[in-house]
Amino acid sequence: MAPPLAFRLSRGIEVTNKPPIPQAFEWAEAYVATPERPLLNMSQGVPGIPPPKVVLDALAAASSDPTKCGYVPNEGEPALRQASVEEMKFRYGQDIDVTPDDIAITAGCNLAFVSVAMALADAGDEMILPLPWYFNHEMTLTTLGIKTVLLPTRPESGFTPSIDVCESLITPKTKAVVLVTPNNPTGCVYPSSLIADFAKLARKHNIALVLDETYRDFVITGPPHDLFKPSSITDWDWRSTFIHLYSFSKAYCIPGHRLGLLCASPAFIPHVDAALDSLQICAPRPPQVALAPLLPALRPFVDATARAVEHRHQLFRQVLPAHWHIGSQGGYYAFVKHPFKNVHANTVCKRLAQELGVVVLPAGFFGPNQKPKPGEEPERWIRFSVANVDDGKVKLVCERLEESEKVFGWEVDG
Repeated sequence: MAPPLAFRLSRGIEVTNKPPIPQAFEWAEAYVATPERPLLNMSQGVPGIPPPKVVLDALAAASSDPTKCGYVPNEGEPALRQASVEEMKFRYGQDIDVTPDDIAITAGCNLAFVSVAMALADAGDEMILPLPWYFNHEMTLTTLGIKTVLLPTRPESGFTPSIDVCESLITPKTKAVVLVTPNNPTGCVYPSSLIADFAKLARKHNIALVLDETYRDFVITGPPHDLFKPSSITDWDWRSTFIHLYSFSKAYCIPGHRLGLLCASPAFIPHVDAALDSLQICAPRPPQVALAPLLPALRPFVDATARAVEHRHQLFRQVLPAHWHIGSQGGYYAFVKHPFKNVHANTVCKRLAQELGVVVLPAGFFGPNQKPKPGEEPERWIRFSVANVDDGKVKLVCERLEESEKVFGWEVDG
């Protein structure tokens, strides 16, 4: 056992919530897996397949190229910034108003958010996050001393945030509204019209709208929104209000290579650079060099992956036991209400992992640790990641959920 520290820790770190994924893995360690009863992990949002061989080969070549070992500008490789603009035009429409000067490449999307938060707010300022939140966003704000203001979402509305409720939360200290769509953890895909309404609200109150679109490539029904188009809102210039975040991890299956980006006004990028220079200097260079020329050719792979995930969502809906209810679904995730009366989701998830080898995350991992009030039902929502398992494992998970109703000994909703 290590001796106690002789120095004091940062107050910001001391009050920051611990990462929840290791807690779920700790539960899973108690499960004794066998070939007949393997561990089934639907907890973490990781790609269930490797990247194409052409990406692996390009990563290997870039990593072994002695001319690619040096720094690049804070904003990233110019070729990847230009290629990212072309991919955004492919996703949002050829008529969008985005240029490479609007792009900064970061070591993952989480770091993009950290740098944006540092550039936008001081300790004591406020940012509005929908509840349930993406835990790394809340952790970042807490570490920086920025107050997280909760915007509750409800299953009755499919976990979409309310414009009116959001506006009631805005104060002189509010610096931004932060949204994630498709959402993590609920999977809710926000309609384009709702995103536009939040943009209008942010502009009305002179605050930023920060939109994390890590899972944008898994929206297969059309462009996620029209905010990059000048004609989308009357008298609209997106650069005055809107900050877009993106991750290369999911669509290109390279989460360990840590590559993301932010798209914002060239008037804002230099302030982000000040944060990035302290945090990363530059994002890892080999994946930037590897991906830049490949992005157009990878569109069929990205599309096929998105359709495979959508198929898995459909399968999950079909085989989920009748007493388990989906509240929302999309991107990588399904948000499901378990059927056990008066049992907290944390308790259910712990037993699922330890006894049945099903690893999933309770909604309590995506919000403040609050005990139910007298007469109030315990939290019963659970996040399932459908992207990191195959069809066969989806079926096995649902079989074990049905088994849990028989072996846990708890009363089940009729």
